[in-house]
Amino acid sequence: MANLNDTRVLVTGGTSGLGRAMAHALTQAGARVVVTSRHLERAQSTAAELGGGALGIELDVRDATSVSTAVDIAYGILDGLDVLVNNAGIGMRSVNPRFMTEPQPFWEVLPAGFRAVFETKATGTFLVARAVVPRMLGAGGGRVVTISMSEQTMTRRGFIPYGPSGAAVEAIARVMAADLADTPVTANILLPGGATDTGMVPDEMRDELRSHLLDPAIMGPPIVWLASPNAAGVHDERIVARDFDDWLKGREKEKG
Repeated sequence: MANLNDTRVLVTGGTSGLGRAMAHALTQAGARVVVTSRHLERAQSTAAELGGGALGIELDVRDATSVSTAVDIAYGILDGLDVLVNNAGIGMRSVNPRFMTEPQPFWEVLPAGFRAVFETKATGTFLVARAVVPRMLGAGGGRVVTISMSEQTMTRRGFIPYGPSGAAVEAIARVMAADLADTPVTANILLPGGATDTGMVPDEMRDELRSHLLDPAIMGPPIVWLASPNAAGVHDERIVARDFDDWLKGREKEKG
């Protein structure tokens, strides 16, 4: 595993699921990591459990004022930021608890539920990157990693608004990469490559799907690599964690 000593990372939505798994891997590699949650106590509790250089702060990614305040706090704690992991999101369970067994047509989705999911994932990705990237440019460098999902999930029946929110996030990430071309800040996309064993999977489906679910820890190796010196200059890549080893071997082979 890469040595990330002195690397400063902000992981949004870092108290559970993929966010927590990535924060754990980054902390284990020696990075100083700030994890966020809308609830300060949860963020602080998670940081204490992660140990090492982890710290927890309150952040509602849907709110521009909350984002500005949290980014100021993160920069104050870490004295700068090297990596932003845009991960915060809420899943289909918040809209339809039985979305796997009883898919809900889009016309039955309540507007409030649509907004909550979409604003957390898509608007949140924009707001946090908007607050962080100018500081990275001013500091002469930085890395943005946006957490996405498979294209199949984006367009799956009964997956409004979760799927479309992922499609929006991917488009935002691609545009950010284009805007950041020829700058010292890189932007990449990372996704698991399949359904993961997180709280987003309904309890009643967990046993049935368990053999097919990916361990959230699968996100560890690629996020550590993306934060490491080995990923210097890597830009506008879409990395699937499930296929990371093969992707990395292919990249190394191309380099000769």
